[in-house]
Amino acid sequence: MNEGYPSVLLLIPAYNEERRIGPVLRSYAEYVPRHYEGKFQLVVVLNGCRDNTLGVVQQVAKDFPVISWVVHPAPIGKGGALIEGLRMAPLADLIGYVDADGATEPPAFLDLVRRAKEADCVIGSRWLPGAVLHQMQSWQRRFLSRSFHAIVQLLFHMNIRDTQCSAKIMRREVVEKIHPSLCIADMAFDINLLYLIKRNGFTILEVPTTWADKTGSKVNLPRDPLVMLLSAIRVWWIYSRFRGLRPFFAPVENWFYRKLRQPPPRPDPKD
Repeated sequence: MNEGYPSVLLLIPAYNEERRIGPVLRSYAEYVPRHYEGKFQLVVVLNGCRDNTLGVVQQVAKDFPVISWVVHPAPIGKGGALIEGLRMAPLADLIGYVDADGATEPPAFLDLVRRAKEADCVIGSRWLPGAVLHQMQSWQRRFLSRSFHAIVQLLFHMNIRDTQCSAKIMRREVVEKIHPSLCIADMAFDINLLYLIKRNGFTILEVPTTWADKTGSKVNLPRDPLVMLLSAIRVWWIYSRFRGLRPFFAPVENWFYRKLRQPPPRPDPKD
């Protein structure tokens, strides 16, 4: 390994991905070490899997020592899996994550790594000029995505075109600073993450990426968009001047998460 290159830890959260994750792991484990001279580690964070995802990961890992895994038997949500995975930040200089479906291919992820010197956090975007979309989302998902983006911009004023693209890379010191305050366990985790990065004075660079919508999506319409909206409002509320009212509404909030079949909300951060 070349000591002049930052080490990279890639996290892949996985929930019942036995049919899709094998080729994705092989593609990353083959491509990145061939095209990047720094140390590379890939950790799959299994989240309440009821299928043979673990067996598939273990089988691929026999051929590629860069792959390891962490198992959480209870369902903790995609965001919960990433929060747990980010505890491993001390293992690398740069920590990133992508989805288990392979929508972000290794060259696109490596593009983010190579631009990491330009900002504290580099994120892929499907909505910037220059982005390449090999397969478009359905019009329903595009409509929901753009509607959610408008709400996020209204609440947080982050001026980020694509908060939800699961292709992100961060410096270790960024993760270590914000990790204690991460509290969103569902797919609105990215809002929580990016808002905290900005709030703590770190820089974010959004770059066009190459991306493809994959079959077998785990997005449940309309439940997941409702959960994401609830979680985005929760993040806004935590850092608003009305935060003191939160204890009075916590039982109602917890009831909504239960009715939507989501993991229980993590405690509000103290800061």
